[in-house]
Amino acid sequence: MALVAPAPVDRPEPDVIAGPTRLDRALAALGERMARSRHWIMGIQWTVVAIYAVLIVVPTVVTLPGRLDHVWNHVTVFAQFVFWGIWWPGVLLSMILVGRLWCGVLCPEGALTETASRHGLGRALPRWITWKGWPFVAFVSTTIYGQMISVYQYPAPVLVILGGSTGAAIVVGLIWGRDKRVWCRYLCPVSGVFGLVSKLAPVHFRVDRPAWDRWTKPVGTPMPRVDCAPLVPLRTLEGNSACHMCGRCSGFRDAVTLARRSPNREIVHVAGREAKPWETALIVLGLLGVAAGAFRWTASATFIALKQTLAETLVAIGADWALDFTLPWWILTDYPEKNDVMTLLDGASLLGFITGETVLAGVVIGGGLALATLSLGPWRSARFHHLAQALIPLAAVGVILGLSMTTVSLLRADGFALDFVDPLRAATLIGATLWSARLAGSIVALHTPSPARRTLAIAAMALPVTAAAATWATLFWSI
Repeated sequence: MALVAPAPVDRPEPDVIAGPTRLDRALAALGERMARSRHWIMGIQWTVVAIYAVLIVVPTVVTLPGRLDHVWNHVTVFAQFVFWGIWWPGVLLSMILVGRLWCGVLCPEGALTETASRHGLGRALPRWITWKGWPFVAFVSTTIYGQMISVYQYPAPVLVILGGSTGAAIVVGLIWGRDKRVWCRYLCPVSGVFGLVSKLAPVHFRVDRPAWDRWTKPVGTPMPRVDCAPLVPLRTLEGNSACHMCGRCSGFRDAVTLARRSPNREIVHVAGREAKPWETALIVLGLLGVAAGAFRWTASATFIALKQTLAETLVAIGADWALDFTLPWWILTDYPEKNDVMTLLDGASLLGFITGETVLAGVVIGGGLALATLSLGPWRSARFHHLAQALIPLAAVGVILGLSMTTVSLLRADGFALDFVDPLRAATLIGATLWSARLAGSIVALHTPSPARRTLAIAAMALPVTAAAATWATLFWSI
């Protein structure tokens, strides 16, 4: 796959597109209104909390749906459609469009953990909480566990995973921080993914540092302050990754403004300033490995072959008891009344398949990134991690398309003809591929002035970009 080199190295991408225009003024005014509308935003948050509680609790106290039940006549199917068909794909899509607005304005866990911290112990954060690997570990663990207990299909696993996450958020809020979202910043299983995807958003809260430094407190007024719940250092804020877009800081010191920007800017011009290995792990191993494998295994011939091989091996060594050995539903899927039971063999095969997918992604995609890094000169880990950021559009769009499979299957089961889905998927995936290719070319151009090295690196980046695109394409179409 050919990637076209972008503009010269020394031509930076602007933070703000030419303005101010009517749109710029409207965005700035919207940010100011958000800052003045905290009570409205809190009302929205608690409304979402109530809806969320109903959707995860009520389905667990009714009978499981039968073959003739639909979205409109059974609460479990309705909740399944809302959570996995609309809620989560919509949340991820919103990250691309408006950054982490979901986190700051709508997220029930964010509202609950912040409220708990307001009335909790307010203890200082221990070092283990601030470990940067938690978003990766939590995402991978939750994704795999969700597959083992069939979280997309049954209400009890939803209560265990989502309800358990919410309970943990409340406990963290009760112990650490004061009016802060410690859970959201460090421990939330999807905070890492949200932080990555929100880098693509065309709007952000821009901080004008010179204006910040010039500002002086009006005489006779108290020193203003901003209670930034996700613990963002506002003066040095340069991107969307950590910002929850709640609007509390808009207008602070006459330096913070809701503004538009190039969707490429944060990845190209900000992400490379600090090497973030855990973000690379989340992109390559988490989203393009574990998540892709989680979507793929149920319809994979490779999974069937692996399971058959393991079964034959168990029989050969006299451990055929594992072929029928089951565990409680909260460890492995166990719904005999629905003819849906996962044995120990199934669980081992699932873990083996996802592990294999993850290793393959690490070797092929990680290897391509390493080759591109070496093409630019002596090895630099910061350069490797910066190049990995170019894959964020493909990783994000792929997960959204994977989640949409539930949307499509439920709607088709209810008689909706969705002939446009495959062309839409193809167009979306092609668009994401071109976007990642463009980012790859822009990042390469920043790291070398040499046309020859640039050409080599762009050619090398074709491997991870193509492999990432193929990861999702083969999920929907056989090749």
